[in-house]
Amino acid sequence: MADEEREARAAALASQALELVASGRDEDGSRALQEAASLAPSNPHVKAAFDKIRSDDLQHRLQKLCSEFILEHDEGAGKEALSYLNRSAEVPGDVAKACLELVVRPEIYKDGEVQDGIVAGLLREAPAAKIALAKKLHDDTTMVAFEKIFRLGDGSSNGMTDVVLDPAAWSTESIREECEKDVFQLYLAKLIQVGDEENFRALKGIARLLAADTERLRTLIDEETFDVVLSSLDNRNTVEVRSQATLVTAKYLEASGDNGQKTLTQFVSSRLTRQRNEDLVQAFSAAAGVFPVASSPASTLFLTEGFVQALVPLLKKKAKSEKVELAALDMLSAACIDSACREAIKKHCTTWLQHILATGKDERPGLAAVILAKIQGPSSQGTSSKVQMAAEEKSVADDLVPRLKSMMVEDPLDSNQSSIEGLAYASVQPKIKEELARDDEFLKKLLRNLRHSPPGSPTSFGGLALIDNLTRYLPNLSEEQRRMAQLKAYANASKNAPQADPLDEDAAVTERCKAIVNAGAISVLVGMRKNLSPNSMNIVIRILLSLSRTSSLRGIIAQQGGVRLLLQGYTLIIGSSDSDMEVRRTAAHALARILISIDPSLVFPSSGSMPLTSVIRPILSLLREDSGPMTQGPRDLLPTFEALIALANLATVPSSGAAESIIRQAYPTIEDLLLSNNTLVQRAATQLVCNLANCPLGVELFADESPAAARRMHILLAMADVEDVATRCAAAGALAVVTEFEGAVKAILARNRAMEIILALADDESGDRGIVHRACVCVMNAVCQESDTGKKAKNKVKELAGVETLNDLMIDYKDDDPITQCVRQALQALMK
Repeated sequence: MADEEREARAAALASQALELVASGRDEDGSRALQEAASLAPSNPHVKAAFDKIRSDDLQHRLQKLCSEFILEHDEGAGKEALSYLNRSAEVPGDVAKACLELVVRPEIYKDGEVQDGIVAGLLREAPAAKIALAKKLHDDTTMVAFEKIFRLGDGSSNGMTDVVLDPAAWSTESIREECEKDVFQLYLAKLIQVGDEENFRALKGIARLLAADTERLRTLIDEETFDVVLSSLDNRNTVEVRSQATLVTAKYLEASGDNGQKTLTQFVSSRLTRQRNEDLVQAFSAAAGVFPVASSPASTLFLTEGFVQALVPLLKKKAKSEKVELAALDMLSAACIDSACREAIKKHCTTWLQHILATGKDERPGLAAVILAKIQGPSSQGTSSKVQMAAEEKSVADDLVPRLKSMMVEDPLDSNQSSIEGLAYASVQPKIKEELARDDEFLKKLLRNLRHSPPGSPTSFGGLALIDNLTRYLPNLSEEQRRMAQLKAYANASKNAPQADPLDEDAAVTERCKAIVNAGAISVLVGMRKNLSPNSMNIVIRILLSLSRTSSLRGIIAQQGGVRLLLQGYTLIIGSSDSDMEVRRTAAHALARILISIDPSLVFPSSGSMPLTSVIRPILSLLREDSGPMTQGPRDLLPTFEALIALANLATVPSSGAAESIIRQAYPTIEDLLLSNNTLVQRAATQLVCNLANCPLGVELFADESPAAARRMHILLAMADVEDVATRCAAAGALAVVTEFEGAVKAILARNRAMEIILALADDESGDRGIVHRACVCVMNAVCQESDTGKKAKNKVKELAGVETLNDLMIDYKDDDPITQCVRQALQALMK
């Protein structure tokens, strides 16, 4: 490099170094300046850059910004420091400790959000900051360090909890456990003394520490403290406060056993005894909050003698208190999770609930309708007479459903949560399913509410549950399961097995599925995919499996993003429990169904971000017996069959690598399925092998002259000799492909009846021209081999009267050019 070029390059690097340092990228700036100095150490621009950086006393950019923010009250510098940390920039250890000392101060600058954000960012990005805070919590009075961090805000408090739970921040585990105990007690003290705006912060700290170390910390929660936690479940508190209080309550009740149950009962009973409106709201809210997370202790309390019986008289006495009624309705709705509680509500509260439905205002009629739908649904009818069951179903259909529908359509912003939840319960009845699915205006409104509902909200979950009910097919029963149902019917002194409602038969469900898709459900479900919880994703997967049962809907599902959504669902569920494995199996089954009927290259274009091979592993999981809970009862072979058909379709896509991927991952499993006792599974497996044989790796399976190839050829020939015509045709297709290669012909000649089977295919009794043509190709390929293998093939064909068979074919299929051309070439080779 010439001197002028070197000087110019050095000057440019020096300028770049200054820009990098100014933007906070100190390390990149330092590297650029070092490179400039190595090129031209005497360059004036390089010297000026060094002087400029020295003039800032070589202070790290983040430390300088924090100094300006705290000492000079420069809010812009504080925001820039926050931006620096949010970029996940590396912070040296000494800088992190210095910045933490600067920002964690007794006084809070302005509203404190920037200060809180900087501390949270330091504790998130810099291990040295965590170690420094851990040292503070241990060396200083823990209360002093805790107070400084807690008062800064939620982010700093969460960061402190992270430090307490991080063993890497502490010198010994015993010191960490000691400080964890101290910090937990300080959070408890804050919960008792702080105002409502900080309840969430204290509860979150308690919840996270208690979840991480339940057995050791739960003993620190006394009756007074748990009383405050239960008070935080008040339905007038924010959702955030109640959610954290629910987590604490659930963990404590789980770990404390009878003591927790006793405290809960005392909390509710004492407030019911006082009968002041404030106490009643707290009592009902606590019971409502406990039911979803600890239904056993909550139902024990609810079913205590006199509790439900006294409820309606008490509420009538407090008739003017709307907030008490609302809290009581919340409790009754939550209590419906337990069947015994439903029966108690049905017995003692139905009349009052009907009164609220008819005369109430605001949210109360909606909640009353939801509760009535729950207690009058099929799940509560175990002890009811048939006449009573019919009357209750009629009441739900004629009274509640129209009311709930009108609530959702007319006032969705205020009432859609209650109305959707009630309709989700009511829609287990076939008649109501049909009514809702035939109402286009209702479906569009439901989907619109679902599209705009917050992720994880009751509206979102209830809407998905409602669609799941509308699209759910009855399970497929094997012959053995049908016989068991009949035996149970006889045991119950019934002449006939219970018959399914015609509105739950496949034809009716298919029409409902079409209505759901036509209303725009697929785009709504796909639009929710980024915010779905595992439970919600489970419901969405079930819905898509039901919708994909109708072949005419599969293209719409794929076109609107259903395949990507199912792949996301399959990877989202990572547990190994039976329920998690069943969700993954359901997702894989839905993928297989969709990919049976469409061109895979349209869903997986070669230029797209989603490769075709990404769908193979989920579908292959359906072929393995351990991919689902199959040990209980007979195995359902429909997913296996549909997976094989889908894989056969994927294997036809050229240059996709699909066929090779299937062979590498699962050929032994496919080979086992060739020997299945189920004709449809055997047929589908043979069709898949036929398509796999069209790739080079597929040919090697039968033509590499190994013992394994000979065994595979033996199985393929067996498939060419079964009764099922479609299976014989697929086997003949695979043989036609692989017999172009000498190794495959050698494997055929090594088998006693192999050529006899092929000649039988050429004269197949079914008269199927596809089989005849493929068999003729096999004979032609074998006898046209140029080596000794070809001579052996000719001799074998002649020995089996193959020439006569071929001559007959020339006559029988004289109007079929593909067949006669193959036969002519074979005869020519045989005559040489």
